[in-house]
Amino acid sequence: MGDRTLREQIHDELTAAMKAGDKVRLGTLRMLTAAIVIREKEVLHELSDDEVREVAAREVKRRTESIEAFKQGGREDLVAKERAEREILAAYAPEQLTDAEVDALIDEAIAGTGVTDPKQMGKVIGAVMAKAKGKVDGAAVRSKVQERLGA
Repeated sequence: MGDRTLREQIHDELTAAMKAGDKVRLGTLRMLTAAIVIREKEVLHELSDDEVREVAAREVKRRTESIEAFKQGGREDLVAKERAEREILAAYAPEQLTDAEVDALIDEAIAGTGVTDPKQMGKVIGAVMAKAKGKVDGAAVRSKVQERLGA
């Protein structure tokens, strides 16, 4: 792809989806583009590729939460739609860390912070999230840290 930004790649793929008549992909990429524009207005600069990936990761997480809610509500039609969107968005989100990689980051954070008290687990979670940068779900980290510290 050369020196094209991720944002430019998304725009090109949006155009291709429009030409191909791929409504799901087109709608999903439009939503992602809108989320990127909103984020740029919040931070007052054009987003870097990493920042675009963070926006995509947030959108993937939203889809995952929606899938759970729709499953509970028995709306399989909406579950399928959200899954399709999540799959498209995942291509732009950071690669997610494996459980082993997350466990290693938690071990490193516990050693680095010296935290043994479950009441201070926020320090450990903060250290892990800072290093993981959108590559892991915060709720998963929280539960693993709670388990590790015996909270």
